[in-house]
Amino acid sequence: MTDTDLIEQSFAIAWSVLERTNELGEPNWSANFLLDEIIKRVGCGERHRLVLSNYAIDAYRRQPVQLVS
Repeated sequence: MTDTDLIEQSFAIAWSVLERTNELGEPNWSANFLLDEIIKRVGCGERHRLVLSNYAIDAYRRQPVQLVS
């Protein structure tokens, strides 16, 4: 699996979880935040998509609420 595939799959998992739980804020901000967190962890060597998605979800939940305008 390429890094691109890994990032895409991890993002899709994280997005799906946050969408199902109605925790997503402004879509562009949310997408960028999740991708940044996933890419950061891939850069540190993590290669497990569930670990990557869970890390991104946890980081997202620790951020202040981003209201949709």
